[in-house]
Amino acid sequence: GLHGVGVSVVNALSTKLAVDVKRDGFRWTQDYKQGVPTAPLARNEAVTETGTTVTFWADPDVFETTEYSFETLARRFQEMAFLNKGLNIALTDEREAHVDEEGKPLSATYHYEGGIVDFVKYLNSRKGELVHPTVIDIEAEDKDRLLSLEVAMQWNTQYTEGVYSFANTIHTHEGGTHEEGFRAALTYLINKYAREKKLLREKDDNLTGEDIREGLTAI
Repeated sequence: GLHGVGVSVVNALSTKLAVDVKRDGFRWTQDYKQGVPTAPLARNEAVTETGTTVTFWADPDVFETTEYSFETLARRFQEMAFLNKGLNIALTDEREAHVDEEGKPLSATYHYEGGIVDFVKYLNSRKGELVHPTVIDIEAEDKDRLLSLEVAMQWNTQYTEGVYSFANTIHTHEGGTHEEGFRAALTYLINKYAREKKLLREKDDNLTGEDIREGLTAI
């Protein structure tokens, strides 16, 4: 996980977890039971490639169901691929009876060189006509504070807004200061531009945030 917590939690909530790591010229393996190693770390045969495989069996005494939904996983993996520009994610369902129309295992592969720009295009492809053809993409980084930001947005002719914010690839459903800051900055800049270009007269009220975000899709 982001802070090394994710795999620890999965390990603790699994009846079994097996780790297979190829690095430093060897293949290393270790198994766990409910978070506790069942044997010491083992060094196996010499290898030239690198990579990590983690296999786990969720504990049915902890979870109400251990039946995984291919559609749910596919939706999340696609989202992860959008949020991590250039990342390739492949999902294959090897369970019996989980096959496509040709009798092959269900599978999906996601890869987006455009990252969240492609995400906005994907969302807007189902929302009617576009107001402008190009997705607006803004990136900024503060190296001293170890912060980075990317925004992609495009307006369509629909009346509803679709602003989706994320922090460290996690969808912040309830918003947060990052989303509030985006909304406030967007409202300020659009009104400033409208004043400078005489699109709003001095006696006119500022455009509201709701009016500005009408038809907006933003990540």
